[in-house]
Amino acid sequence: MKTVKIGVLGFGTVGAGVVEGILKNSGLIARRTGFLPVIGKIADLDIKTDRGVNVDAALLTTNALTVIDDPEIDIIVELIGGIKPAREFVLRALKNGKPVVTANKALLAEAGRELFEASVGSGAGLYFEASVGGGIPVLRALRDGLVGNQIKSIYGILNGTCNYILTRMEREGLDFDTVLADAQKLGYAETPPDLDIDGIDTAHKAVVLASLAYGAPVPMEAFTIEGIRGLSHREIEYAAELGYRIKLLAVIRQVNGEVEMRVEPSFVPKKHLLASVNDAFNAVFIEGDVVGSTLYYGRGAGRLPTASAVIGDIMEAAAGGGGRSAWLLQNKSLPVCKAEDISIRCYLRLSLKDQPDVIAKVAHVLGKNQISIASIMQKEQNAGEQVPVVILTHKALEKNFASAMAEIERLDVVDGKPVRLAIEDFE
Repeated sequence: MKTVKIGVLGFGTVGAGVVEGILKNSGLIARRTGFLPVIGKIADLDIKTDRGVNVDAALLTTNALTVIDDPEIDIIVELIGGIKPAREFVLRALKNGKPVVTANKALLAEAGRELFEASVGSGAGLYFEASVGGGIPVLRALRDGLVGNQIKSIYGILNGTCNYILTRMEREGLDFDTVLADAQKLGYAETPPDLDIDGIDTAHKAVVLASLAYGAPVPMEAFTIEGIRGLSHREIEYAAELGYRIKLLAVIRQVNGEVEMRVEPSFVPKKHLLASVNDAFNAVFIEGDVVGSTLYYGRGAGRLPTASAVIGDIMEAAAGGGGRSAWLLQNKSLPVCKAEDISIRCYLRLSLKDQPDVIAKVAHVLGKNQISIASIMQKEQNAGEQVPVVILTHKALEKNFASAMAEIERLDVVDGKPVRLAIEDFE
């Protein structure tokens, strides 16, 4: 039986989980794969803090290069996170001809093409199952299980922090800031929480999904990105009344030969499977032209779920799986739908003055911009009070919505900034 020595860069939450998993189940893994995984070295700037894992102190170092350049180390596992110095470490390991396993979605989103090309050039595989969805094997499903499909669409709830916040806002009637503060206390949200609540973390993962689905490195700028920062509880209440729940969705959809890519809070019909994904769980809904609809669900983060995916990649690398880099370089570029040309339905909430013809004025602006109204809901108010009006539209181009909303905001019958959210019908 061949022994495979693993060098771990980053001994934080996930790194400790990987080491724990290998120490616990190395015998089981060896019986199943024919390769015995052994921790060769561990590099971290902090090698004093107790991670709850019993490892030989001789394996610990603060110098990552001594791990990368050690000829006895067979596979490098990068779990540092961020762009620097992770990028340099991964490139150096690949140049040394060593397979690299990473969970670093930000690195893949920002420097993916360079890393994939380096992997193909050196012949050393680059593996990144844990970068999207934690322990959910969605990337392996895309690459292997759905290999016979053209991917028509991908819809993802990819950030557990945002899903936790939205779930509690709906379930308990709390406002955004209150739930965010609780999420930070419980360790679900970072401080500051910007990457999560502004949709950046979701976009990083969506970039990896889109790249794998369509065989070309996708740049971050291909995505339009909006997070849930400051989302009002009023929208969640209205969504419920209308038969929807609000989720932060990554949408990747092929339309007329182009790929539409966006991240934004969206109305999801209560009857759809994604509407039932609660708390810190993740889910990815993929439609292929042969298989139809498939759903991948589970814990999208955390020490052991993510470590499970990393260990799976380590063993694939040990078996000489080759990684996914060549797959991701099938096409030089991807035809991307411009943000302004995306066609969507929308929910609009306006605060209107209590006077005659206000609805007519709004409807005129929408009609002038080729936006058709599907329904209008108005709550009864006392005379003289501001009137909240909710409008659901039919599909229209993003550029038409942008023009209409700017014009509506300037109307003398409108108070405050109008609210607009996408409605996803999964057509």
